Amino acid sequence: MSKDTPFTSVRIEELRRRTSMKWRMHGDDVLPLWVAEMDVELASPVVDAVTTAMRRGDTGYPAGNRYAEAFAGFAAERWGWTDLSVDRTAIVPDVMMGIVEVLRLVTDPDDAVVVTPPVYPPFYAFVSNSGRRVLEAPLGSEGRLDLDRVADVFREAATAHRRVAFLLSNPHNPTGTVHTLDELRALARLARDHGVRVISDEIHAPLVFEGEGFTPYLTVSGAEDAFTVTSASKAWNLAGLKAAIAVAGADAADDLARLPEEVGHGPSHVGIIAHEAAYLHGVPWLDSLLRGLEDNRALLSSLLPEHLPDVGWNPPQGTYLAWLDCRSLGLDEGDDTAVPGAVSDLAGPARFFLDHARVALSSGHVFGPGGQGHVRLNFATAPDILTDALVRMGEAVRAR
Repeated sequence: MSKDTPFTSVRIEELRRRTSMKWRMHGDDVLPLWVAEMDVELASPVVDAVTTAMRRGDTGYPAGNRYAEAFAGFAAERWGWTDLSVDRTAIVPDVMMGIVEVLRLVTDPDDAVVVTPPVYPPFYAFVSNSGRRVLEAPLGSEGRLDLDRVADVFREAATAHRRVAFLLSNPHNPTGTVHTLDELRALARLARDHGVRVISDEIHAPLVFEGEGFTPYLTVSGAEDAFTVTSASKAWNLAGLKAAIAVAGADAADDLARLPEEVGHGPSHVGIIAHEAAYLHGVPWLDSLLRGLEDNRALLSSLLPEHLPDVGWNPPQGTYLAWLDCRSLGLDEGDDTAVPGAVSDLAGPARFFLDHARVALSSGHVFGPGGQGHVRLNFATAPDILTDALVRMGEAVRAR
């Protein structure tokens, strides 16, 4: 067990004083392990940067390329992404709003957007709300991209629609799968062959565990007409400080240049200051966080056989999300009637564990086909909270 990680000193009494969604959606008797907020002490360089800005009154509108420059330095050092051109970037309010704005550049209303369920529910909601049509290429049985199915859907979409986009979750949410270089190369070839524009959501990219390796999509040969949208928000727990960055491949630069100027007014200036500090000075904290997450992943690996032996899972290669297969528990009634995309909607095992164990999890059905009978558990919390949650869940199942 690692010492002195960002989880070491957090206490539930202090966490319950937080006013964010995670800690206000449910009552004080509930352990919230659902929405992607971490129960950590923030990185000191980020706290210092925001505190300094507030003391200076530096709370105006954003300006300049500081965010992109900080991210480019981080990406070069972390992943060897050395050809990231700041001239091919734009600041956007957050990752999902950035994705919507990029979709507006490369598709029209009623055009197709392909997703790979089970996948992050806002992919459904934001695409539908932007007037595009969601097409599905479900993951394979091992929770990885089913490239044959992707090829079929690309072919069908290109026949029926004038323009087609593909949303890549890289690493994949909710499974924590880290796509391999070979998988991404094959995806890029398929996208080129069928004229599909890829938009890669890489918000979880810094949260890849040791030995797995992360490949930024724009570093893959054949991905030059694609886009990446990313942010420091997940890795440094900054969701409430809105700021993200869109990056265009070399052949997509002219598209990104058409982004309306007003989109760049949406990010928070203080958010940009925080994210810049994270990329520039928060790497030691991130490394400590990853050690703590690896400890928690190992803890979960020991807790599940003890308390929920019939629940299946594949330990994630990245993110702090565990995708738990609860179908053998017989708790998935009603999942088939729900619509993907409604993040807070509950059915089946998630509803059961909230009602009977007072543990809040994300309901699998909102992630689309393949999600029924599953839950997503956020293990970015203190080990004692994670342990308490699994004990409660096991007791609830045995008491049925």
